[in-house]
Amino acid sequence: MNTADTFPLPTARPIRESARTRRLPLRGTSVHLVDEGAGSPVLFLHGNPDSSDIWAPIIRALHGGFRCIAPDLPGFGKSTADEDFDCSLDGMATFVDELVEAAGIDEPLHLVVHDIGGPFGLAWAVRHPHKVRSLVIMNTVFASDYRWHLFGRLWRLPIVGELVQALTTRRGFLREMRRGSRKLTREQIDKTYAAIGPATRRMILRWYRAMDPRRFAGWEDRLRQLAAQVPSLVLWAEHDPYIARRFAERFGAQSVEYFPDSGHWLPAEEPALVADQLRRFYASAHKPIARGAD
Repeated sequence: MNTADTFPLPTARPIRESARTRRLPLRGTSVHLVDEGAGSPVLFLHGNPDSSDIWAPIIRALHGGFRCIAPDLPGFGKSTADEDFDCSLDGMATFVDELVEAAGIDEPLHLVVHDIGGPFGLAWAVRHPHKVRSLVIMNTVFASDYRWHLFGRLWRLPIVGELVQALTTRRGFLREMRRGSRKLTREQIDKTYAAIGPATRRMILRWYRAMDPRRFAGWEDRLRQLAAQVPSLVLWAEHDPYIARRFAERFGAQSVEYFPDSGHWLPAEEPALVADQLRRFYASAHKPIARGAD
């Protein structure tokens, strides 16, 4: 892919607490939300073990022409989650819809998802297709024949998952993150590790234990229908030890772009490239919006 005309971005750093961030009290959660810019709304949903900070340089590139909304998902970053937060697909779809309503988004939005942000956002999109203007999907799963990677399988096991979390050292975390994304910097990984507290570790276990990929059956078909109706794009980093390349084609997206030199955490490795892809995609996106009932 030719990236010569991509534009420079500031060094990745967390978005500072300001008028552009706020808290939304939702049922069972208190959500930390980045809400910056004006224009067509873009909802960014991060993955594990990240927070809205992963989108910071991308938001700085886009907020001049778009309203960029990025929550910390329940239990991640600065967001809280009650112990009974519903991690089912229906529960995640309900959470996202309540977030959209509370944020005052009253028009169809552009959805951007990565990793576990995928099941959160794509379940919502399937449930509320008329609220979706476009889809951008990065290295996530929404397929009933997917089988969890090694850590996913371990985290799903009672007691074993807790032991794995307790025994994960900074050095081990660094090694695993580098295995997933070779171009991540030590600074990026250290900041991510420092932000993972006990609540996040508990949420990771709860989320993986609730997410049996076989539960995507039926949902995945409806996602493919939606992806055929609205502008849809997959940005897929090929150096991903967690999700095989073949899953990039499984969303039914109208276009798939591959990045052979990038790893699982594409938005952290290549924020300038992702931002440029989004700008181009939104500039060429078609007008029609999918219609459907809740």
